[in-house]
Amino acid sequence: MTDMQNEKLLIEAGSAILGCELGSTTIKATLIQPDGKPLASGSFRWENRLVDGFWTYDMADVLSGLKQCYADLAGNISRQYGVPLRRIAATGFSAMMHGYIAVDERGELLVPFRTWRNNNTAAAASELTELLGWPIPQRWSIAHLYQAILNGEAHVPRIRRITTLAGYVHWKLTGNWSIGIGDASGMFPVDPETNHYDRKALKVFDDHIADRGYPWQLEDLLPEIVPVGESAGILTAEGAKILDESGNLEAGALLCPPEGDAGTGMVVTNSVRPRTGNVSAGTSVFAMLVLEEKLSQVHSEIDLVLTPDGKLVGMVHANNCTSDLNAWMSLFGELASCLGIEIESSEFYTRLIPLAMSADADAGGLLSYGYVSGEHITHIDEGRPLFVRRPNSAFTLANFMRSHLFSALGALRVGLDILQEKEGASVETLCGHGGFFKTPGVGQLIMAAVANAPVSVPTAAGEGGAWGMALLATYVLREDRALGLADYLDELIGDDIGAALPPRPEDVDGFQQYFERYKKGLAIEAAAVEHFR
Repeated sequence: MTDMQNEKLLIEAGSAILGCELGSTTIKATLIQPDGKPLASGSFRWENRLVDGFWTYDMADVLSGLKQCYADLAGNISRQYGVPLRRIAATGFSAMMHGYIAVDERGELLVPFRTWRNNNTAAAASELTELLGWPIPQRWSIAHLYQAILNGEAHVPRIRRITTLAGYVHWKLTGNWSIGIGDASGMFPVDPETNHYDRKALKVFDDHIADRGYPWQLEDLLPEIVPVGESAGILTAEGAKILDESGNLEAGALLCPPEGDAGTGMVVTNSVRPRTGNVSAGTSVFAMLVLEEKLSQVHSEIDLVLTPDGKLVGMVHANNCTSDLNAWMSLFGELASCLGIEIESSEFYTRLIPLAMSADADAGGLLSYGYVSGEHITHIDEGRPLFVRRPNSAFTLANFMRSHLFSALGALRVGLDILQEKEGASVETLCGHGGFFKTPGVGQLIMAAVANAPVSVPTAAGEGGAWGMALLATYVLREDRALGLADYLDELIGDDIGAALPPRPEDVDGFQQYFERYKKGLAIEAAAVEHFR
């Protein structure tokens, strides 16, 4: 019997596992076999919107996007295997990290979803960091909630639940307000010793706002943390209809705890043990170093979150990575069209990105900031994408591309310096995934230069977080209940991590020159925010 025939029988038997991730620009679904091998994928493109000063996605778009993504997946299965997708053994859903979804007693949104991209919670994040003795980034759910309290927003007394986008989707599909520990650790501090929201911090927060007289305590609002590998609910009949408008999909699949894209990034790169690390680089960029011990002090630039199995992680998150580069590629596409040249958009990347490796090591004196939105690590509140050069800079296309690739990781480097130089955190290799690494070799070498560490890329990286979420769903079905997540991933995907590329000395030196220019030039970016409105 051929592999295709076996895969068809597995799908018909309902033994396949589904993972789905709602990313910043793409909703993606991946169906896999129990051994982790992808069977088929589907996707749906979408974009956030700036509404009344907040970056958001409409919840109707969330549910519609899920339907269209699933329909694309089901259609691909039908075309590849000639069978409809009726049953799945298990599934799981992840989404962009954190943010703020607040609902009333009926589960209705009280305000539009406030995403990770918003930088309006600086006052709340700063005060909470001092109050709780824990670094609270602006995008965390508790920062959004406390900022709403500071602003006196009318919806706050009516809140009955807060959650993340992954948690919201999970609730719509199962009826359970549940969450995985990794995503939970970006809502409110989680104690890695107990794998529960930090009880001392909960009391400190409740006491701090007690005089406001709200009819709730914080723990009542937060979703229940479900341990990795445990079932967090069952796909209901209503949930099946949300996913599959055709009505083919049956209810009953097990759901693993929902996670954020940071958690799925750690899974697909097999980076859940101490001294391992990964970098996810796309619309935003974040590096995760699994720590051997707690940091010596609080750093506002460093998030402290947990792996999906509860180990402490030092996380550097920058809001901006490839968005401005993508905008330039779109402009080049317009130029080609104006000249009557028809080129696939992907070809601009495959032809132009490699030029960066033949550029001057420091990008020829050019400087760019791809700040489409604000950047908390460098203390820039709003986005103003900029490109700057001196009259005598080497203004070539190769240097232009190298400058934008370097710039995409500039804010990340600020945080990495804190972890590695001030805290002595070490990592043997970094594993990269996301759109930044799609052009073979280039993204790896640029990242290696920035981090001054070897960088590898998973061979199945193209499946991304949806694949990682499917792997977490398979972990619920494991026969050996005592098998830890790290060992399980070793068995499942240990051979799928490609060889690491070491940093080239000339690239390391070139980036260091660029980085010094980047730090000094932040005053230019700040001035643009102040004067260009």
